[in-house]
Amino acid sequence: MTTASDDTPSTPRTTSELLGHAAAERAFLDAWASGRLAHAWLICGPRGIGKATLAYRIARYVLSGGGGGGLFGDVPATLAIDPAHPVFQRVVSGGHADLKVVERGWTDDKKTRMKSEIPVDDVRGIGGFLSLTPAEGGWRVVIIDAVDELNRSGANAILKILEEPPRNALLLLVSHSPGRLLPTIRSRCRRLVMRPLPEDLVVDLLARHAPQLDAADARAIARLSLGSIGKALSLAGEGGLGLYRDMVGLIGGLPRLDIGALHAFSEKVAKSDDSFRTLSELFSGWLASAASQTGGERGSSEVLAGERDLQRRLVKTAGLDRWVEVWEKNNHLFGRADAVNLDRKLVVVNAFLALERLCRH
Repeated sequence: MTTASDDTPSTPRTTSELLGHAAAERAFLDAWASGRLAHAWLICGPRGIGKATLAYRIARYVLSGGGGGGLFGDVPATLAIDPAHPVFQRVVSGGHADLKVVERGWTDDKKTRMKSEIPVDDVRGIGGFLSLTPAEGGWRVVIIDAVDELNRSGANAILKILEEPPRNALLLLVSHSPGRLLPTIRSRCRRLVMRPLPEDLVVDLLARHAPQLDAADARAIARLSLGSIGKALSLAGEGGLGLYRDMVGLIGGLPRLDIGALHAFSEKVAKSDDSFRTLSELFSGWLASAASQTGGERGSSEVLAGERDLQRRLVKTAGLDRWVEVWEKNNHLFGRADAVNLDRKLVVVNAFLALERLCRH
């Protein structure tokens, strides 16, 4: 988890604190102290747990000469440097000459929607940047957030850089799904795996950053987030728990849905980009959790009281293969909604009707 310095809006670039990932920091610090620092690091883990924040912490540490200690010098216990440090401030402002950040941009000047991928032209500039002599006499650092969002041409361009890395160059590749990357990219990077945060830590962080939540709601959101404080804060800010309660309430009527309530719910969700995106994630997660009950697994702790009993009751109506089939079809349906401009209300209605057909089979 991260917290911003002073009154700066909290982003990975501006945050000064990272909680729950001491092991990942220690792994990099040990490599730094050994004098055998890998030129490329693949920072892996679920979304929203602090991967990009760690990348910026590493970048600031390296660009400051190892927290001021330098390679082979006294290595601090963490990657943190003082937010007042000139390197920290230049990284926040985007003005450090030896740091290049490659990430998805916006599709328009109003910043209403992000591009679906990182353009290959943005990647091609990395080689030239890394080949330059560091402006401040130390290292040149590139952060790619996230490498999963490169197209095939971009991935091949990165691979070429990884095959012939310049001296004193460090690439930090953030990845949500490393299994989807080219094997040759994975093999040329040191992997740094970050784990989901413990539930109690997410609850504590929600108390700090979303104090309007009561204790029970914070606990429920923490469970929904699956160890991602980024996701937890999004759920808290977008009314995700209320949406989840309404969703489970509708499902609780199965094997026969309340059609009137379903249409009202679908219409409300369809009006908001955030609500529609959140519902697609919550619905997919609920189906996956329900499917796990068919294998006799207890799964994670329930978010709402009685939820596991509801899932066990419903999964008796069909086998695991049918549940997985509905899960896959609904994921595809939600994923195509914006790509081909489908009617969002109809998408939501059809997703619930598919579940009804499964439970009445």
